[in-house]
Amino acid sequence: QVQLQESGGGLVQAGGSLSLSCVASGSIFSINTMGWYRQAPGKQRALVATWHSDGTTDYTDSGKGRFTISGDNAKNTVYLQMNSLAPEDTAVYYCRVLGGVDLFEYEYWGQGTQVTVSS
Repeated sequence: QVQLQESGGGLVQAGGSLSLSCVASGSIFSINTMGWYRQAPGKQRALVATWHSDGTTDYTDSGKGRFTISGDNAKNTVYLQMNSLAPEDTAVYYCRVLGGVDLFEYEYWGQGTQVTVSS
């Protein structure tokens, strides 16, 4: 079993910054991908950024140029540095981990951390 612990959410004014962290613990092995998703009220969960264990990263348009995802393999941790935040970034941000091999492939989600951006 894998557990994801997210932190760093909060209330910030437009133009401000927040840094989110997600730590994977438990029976963790062979992590392939960790990513950040967000879900605004009344909307579906959407991908923000993805970090791969080889160090490569991918961004959707929502965070490109403003957000930076990074990870630490040794600590089983992924980060999301969010700059130039805007009210439309308000959402619950979720961490996801995908990994394993063959029958032991797994996917876990964190509980989410609230990010609120005021104008």
